[in-house]
Amino acid sequence: MAQILADSINDSTATAAGYFYSLPGTCGLDTSFCASPVSQHISIPEPTSTTEARPASPLHDTGTIALILIIFLLITLNYKKGYKYFSHIRSYMFSVRRRENLFDDHTVSETNMMLALIANTCAMGGIIIYLAIGYYHHPLLDGLPVGRVIWALTGYALMFYVAQYILYRIMGYTFLPDKASVKLLIDGFNSSQAVLGLLLCPVAFIMLLSPDITRPMIYLAAILYFAARIVFVCKGFRIFFNNLASLLYFILYLCSVEIVPVILSFTGAIFLCRVLQS
Repeated sequence: MAQILADSINDSTATAAGYFYSLPGTCGLDTSFCASPVSQHISIPEPTSTTEARPASPLHDTGTIALILIIFLLITLNYKKGYKYFSHIRSYMFSVRRRENLFDDHTVSETNMMLALIANTCAMGGIIIYLAIGYYHHPLLDGLPVGRVIWALTGYALMFYVAQYILYRIMGYTFLPDKASVKLLIDGFNSSQAVLGLLLCPVAFIMLLSPDITRPMIYLAAILYFAARIVFVCKGFRIFFNNLASLLYFILYLCSVEIVPVILSFTGAIFLCRVLQS
C-alpha cells in the first residue's frame, strides 16, 4: 500500500515538473515561444513612474492654484456683506456728480469687497504677465519655480497699483478744488481696476487651459487693460477740465502718469525675473 502511494506521488511530481518546464521562459526552460514569429508582434508596455516630472506650467503648480483659491475665497467671504459695491460700480466708473453727503461714501464691507477685487486684479495680472514673459522671453523663466515667480509678479502688480493710487491722491489734492473731486477721481480708479480684474479672469483661465492660443489672449488682455485706462482717463478729463490751462495740465498728466508707467511696467517685470534668476 505504501509503495503504491509513493509511486502515485512520484508520478504527480513528474507530471507537474513536466508542465512547468514546458512553459515559455528562460533559465533553462523552453524558449521556443520567444523565438516564434507570434512573439515578435507582442509589445510589453514599459512601466510608468508616478514620480514623473510635471510640465512647468502654472496650471500644475501648487503655489499658483493656492493663490487663485485665496483670491476667490476673499471675494466669496466679502460678497455677502459687500455685494452692494457691484450695484454702485458703474456710477463709480462714469459719474462725476459731486455728492457731499457722508452717507454716500463706501461702507467697510464695500471697501473690503473692493480690496478683494483689486487683489484679484493683481493676481490675474501676475499670471498673465508670467505667461506673456514665457511666450516672448522664455529663457528668463528657465529653472525658476513657477509659484515663486507668479507670487513675485502679483506683488509687483500690487506695488504698481499702490504707486498709482498714491500718485492720484497727490494729484487730486494738488490740482482739484475739493475733497469731493478727489473722491470721484479715486473711485474711478479703483472701480476701473476692479472691473479689469473681473474681465481678466476668463482670459487668464483660457491661457492656462489652452496654451496654444496664448498669443491672441495676450493681445486681448492688453486691449482690456487699455480699455479700462481709457475709461478712467475720460472720467479724469471730465473732472480736471475747467479751461484751456487745465488742458495743458491734463496732457502732462497723460504723459507722466498713464503712458510712461505702462511702458516701464513690462520692462520692470522682465527685470524682476532676471533678479529672481540671480
